[in-house]
Amino acid sequence: MTERDNEKSLSEINNTVSINTDGKFSRKLLSFLGPGLLIAVGYMDPGNWITSMQGGAQFGYMLLFVILLSSLAAMLLQSMAVRLGIATNMDLAQATKHYLNKPFTYVFWIITELAIIATDIAEVIGSAIALYLLFDIPLLVGSIITVLDVFLLLFIMHFGFRKIEAIVGTLIFTVLIIFLFEVYIASPSVTHMLNGFVPQTEIITNNSALYIALGIIGATIMPHNLYLHSSIVQSRMYDRNDDKAKKNAVKFATLDSNIQLIIAFVINCLLLVLGAALFYGANTEQLGGFFDLYHALRTEPALGATMGAIMSTLFAVALLASGQNSTITGTMAGQIVMEGFINLKIPNWARRLITRGIAILPIIICLIVFKSNTEKVEQLLVFSQVFLSIALPFSLVPLQLATNDKKLMGIFKNKRWVNIISWCLIVILSILNVYLIVQTFQEL
Repeated sequence: MTERDNEKSLSEINNTVSINTDGKFSRKLLSFLGPGLLIAVGYMDPGNWITSMQGGAQFGYMLLFVILLSSLAAMLLQSMAVRLGIATNMDLAQATKHYLNKPFTYVFWIITELAIIATDIAEVIGSAIALYLLFDIPLLVGSIITVLDVFLLLFIMHFGFRKIEAIVGTLIFTVLIIFLFEVYIASPSVTHMLNGFVPQTEIITNNSALYIALGIIGATIMPHNLYLHSSIVQSRMYDRNDDKAKKNAVKFATLDSNIQLIIAFVINCLLLVLGAALFYGANTEQLGGFFDLYHALRTEPALGATMGAIMSTLFAVALLASGQNSTITGTMAGQIVMEGFINLKIPNWARRLITRGIAILPIIICLIVFKSNTEKVEQLLVFSQVFLSIALPFSLVPLQLATNDKKLMGIFKNKRWVNIISWCLIVILSILNVYLIVQTFQEL
């Protein structure tokens, strides 16, 4: 390896956050809490909201089992990214580079960059729609406004990585509280909810249920999250040369990841429960997109005019909070893959402006050509999710190979059961994503 290849991942935050090594278990855990919050953002992305709501509206609570299954898969894959970062002092992009010659390195880099841009497209659309619903700002203007969050992120980063974690955590808990309130008002059946976590054969035998179930699973694992997690776990100040210290770091970083993914799991369940409690058996045709869902909540007879207005407004606020969270994680992931794959460093403001500029270009073209047709804009979001599905194997396979490499991982190498489950996940997720891509284009 060259000297450049040995550079720290995200050097401005690497090894900057102190940890408690002598205190109680709770204090040690608290010092590691944070990176998992940034990862959890990808599991409650606006692109997944409609799928969960539609699943509840069309099939009641039955697909809660699918959310549980996909969340457990996410925990395993993210824990592998944690081990990779702590054991090797490299992120996934740097580790992937070990297995590729120069031309393929650029291919993987371009695919991963496009996946990040696709994620950014979903964020821009979600934020622009939220601004329109809350303040009646035209979609075109709202899309351009999202460029300004570049400067917001740069301002936040001056205060340290812990502040970024705190802001992301605040936004996540805003979304959680909003949906807890909305589900409470909707008064779902607790018995039916619990039964939803029991697997049912109808999920497989009913083609419509299977399609939505695959949508929930296929959109769960986001490629950029694996790169991001393998890097930001290195922000903690554990001893890089002591295996015992690394084991401790892996333990607490994995706990952090699992705790935050449980929160994401709860939010996704709340979305499905809300759809089931309010719309199951009726009005399912009203849930085609964000606008449809907003108006369905606003006009739902069971809520009444006042509560319907409150619930729909809170939904738009949650959508805006989710979009802003993605701003932070997308920028950092982009920096990681650019530096990790091709050793290219550019200022953060330039990196963000380029990524966001590329992301809003197809949205602006779509808005101008189709005269702000909301259906076409939301269709563009679907296309962005399709590309994420295509890019996923390019992240999962290198992660599996790297974490099972004895020379690279040492004592942190995958256990046999991890290899078996992770390879099964890779094959299943790849097949499901191909199926989803085919089905998506057939629906258009």
